Amino acid sequence: MRAKFLLLFVVSCFVFQGVEGQNNQNKKFYFTSGGEMIFSFASIDDNGNTEGNPMRWTPWFNVQSLVNYDPTRVFGLFSGVNVRNIGFIYDNYVSPVTGDKVKKKFRTYDVGIPIGFKLGNLDGFMFFGGYEIEFPITYKEKTFQNEKKTEKFTVWFSKRVPTVYHTLMAGVQFPYGFNLKFKYYLTNFHNKDYAETINGTEYKPYENLNANVFYFSLSFNLFKDTKFYYTESDIK
Repeated sequence: MRAKFLLLFVVSCFVFQGVEGQNNQNKKFYFTSGGEMIFSFASIDDNGNTEGNPMRWTPWFNVQSLVNYDPTRVFGLFSGVNVRNIGFIYDNYVSPVTGDKVKKKFRTYDVGIPIGFKLGNLDGFMFFGGYEIEFPITYKEKTFQNEKKTEKFTVWFSKRVPTVYHTLMAGVQFPYGFNLKFKYYLTNFHNKDYAETINGTEYKPYENLNANVFYFSLSFNLFKDTKFYYTESDIK
């Protein structure tokens, strides 16, 4: 039930954005949207081990839908609803059950609500930053041993991860709408207290795994509708 409600809410937001965005040219309030190509890593400390974290490239499925408020030509605010695929790869995970070293790929699909600001030429080169809270809705974990996938599972609203992630972001928009963003997750990726029972023994698979995801991403026209332009009679 929670999954259906959340999906309906997200779809409604994107539909609202699409309809209203056509009628908000040259106004202080306007709607924008854009994709996001993510290059993610993680700051890992696993019982003193900090290595084994190759880049994870995620071009799909990442969608951002924003409402913008620009009180002046050089300062603006934004919020909205985003959906993104976030996670990391860890080559040196030690199974608490067998003691074998395996490769893991972890990811969640999150629904995010950002609160941020824009500073600079809002129709060209500018800086932006802010805070975003994210709610993980699906969790996927893959296990590889000797380059072969040995296990894969997906869970909706899994207890393996926190209920919310707290994140900080900063970025720059270049002329013609090209965006480069950096984002850091203040919350540990996994719920370290999560426990499961295997063959009558309780294990905490993420108890010693401290991992904070961070990423760089590329997007286009994130803050600028293709039909939106400032004129001399606009924001004063």
